[in-house]
Amino acid sequence: MLPTKEEILRSVTFKTSRSGGKGGQNVNKVSSKVELIFSIDAFEHFNEQEKALLKEKLQHRLDTEGLLHIVSQEDRSQLLNKEKTIVKLIDLLKRSLVVQKKRKPTKIPKGVIEKRLKNKASTAEKKRNRKIIDF
Repeated sequence: MLPTKEEILRSVTFKTSRSGGKGGQNVNKVSSKVELIFSIDAFEHFNEQEKALLKEKLQHRLDTEGLLHIVSQEDRSQLLNKEKTIVKLIDLLKRSLVVQKKRKPTKIPKGVIEKRLKNKASTAEKKRNRKIIDF
């Protein structure tokens, strides 16, 4: 079960800074870049299994303290960037909590094997008949 937006907002911290990109002179004076910091361990909504699964799947995105950082600086508005980081976090959590089914190995049907061998034999026979026979 995924947490709601309100539950996430209670447990994350935001950092803002000046972002690059479009905006002209506005870029130099407005902090529109937003960095969301989320701690998997401190979030009470997940049980231990879900926390372990998240840590395993997101290990390349976690820093040394186990914090997840998500950055957005696409828009000129700090509020829009904040919303985008929350959406990115929810999407990331949703994709990471999906447990893949174990693959069942299947056998090749006997009919398919026989058909392949017959085809091979007929091709070999065709090539054998192309040879010029010396008497």
